[in-house]
Amino acid sequence: MINYLLKKGSVLIASLFVITTLTFFLMHAIPGDPFVQDKAIPEEILKAMHKHYGLDQPLIVQFGKYLQGVFTGELGPSFKYQGRTVNQIISEGFPVSFCLGIEALVLALFGGIFLGSIAALKHLRWQDQVAMVIAVIGISVPSFILATYLQYVFAMKLDLLPVARWGTFSQSILPAVSLAALPMAFIARLTRANMVEVLQQDYIQTAKSKGLNSLQILFKHVMRNALLPVVTYLGPLTAGVLTGSFAIEKIFGIPGLGQWFVMSITNRDYTVIMGTTIFYSAILLLSIFIVDILYCLIDPRIRKGG
Repeated sequence: MINYLLKKGSVLIASLFVITTLTFFLMHAIPGDPFVQDKAIPEEILKAMHKHYGLDQPLIVQFGKYLQGVFTGELGPSFKYQGRTVNQIISEGFPVSFCLGIEALVLALFGGIFLGSIAALKHLRWQDQVAMVIAVIGISVPSFILATYLQYVFAMKLDLLPVARWGTFSQSILPAVSLAALPMAFIARLTRANMVEVLQQDYIQTAKSKGLNSLQILFKHVMRNALLPVVTYLGPLTAGVLTGSFAIEKIFGIPGLGQWFVMSITNRDYTVIMGTTIFYSAILLLSIFIVDILYCLIDPRIRKGG
């Protein structure tokens, strides 16, 4: 088990180094200057700004300093917002996206497993058809269309929930549902497909012949084996919802990390782009690492085989 985790941890660190390297050199390969956008800047001022931010140094020296900053947790200053650092921007935007993401993640996970389980246990009956219709709608309708529709129905017509903004639990319900709809539908279909397959296995019939009741069979044998693909999906899903969705945050006026990321691209704020990309990658890799640990706990054959 320890060797397995050490191996996975080494892969995580190596992956983060590769992502940091690619992000840095790709950003510096983009044509143009981060300080020259809508209007021309005098050459003397431009040179002074390059010197202030260390952009006049050789590229390999800049990379070395940036790499040092990444591994010490200092992602540098923002080129666009004077007096602000990338760390400050992430510390402001991530907690908002994290709260929204946790709410959406819980909704997607439990809602998807519930719908998928009902569909599998009532296979080819009306409950199965209703659950799959809901799943198809969740996959087919874009999140920004669903968000607009929910605003129109529940906020404008029924006046049950706030139309936008952020700060209270009621203001988080509509964006959380909009963000959770797609992963919930995917989890539902994934759960249904795997549970139907597991329910047809010989060891399920053996468990029934031993006299185990339906709940014992469901939780001890069916769910444990059917949810392994769902656990795999939790890695990228967790990273995606925790770091924010720009479309959802924009529609509901939520000051999350996704909005900062897109604004930094528009402003050509290179340090913010690199910082948020590396931060997102770190969250994604950490989520995958946690999924690997869960895999070992759910299925001991994995750590023995590793």
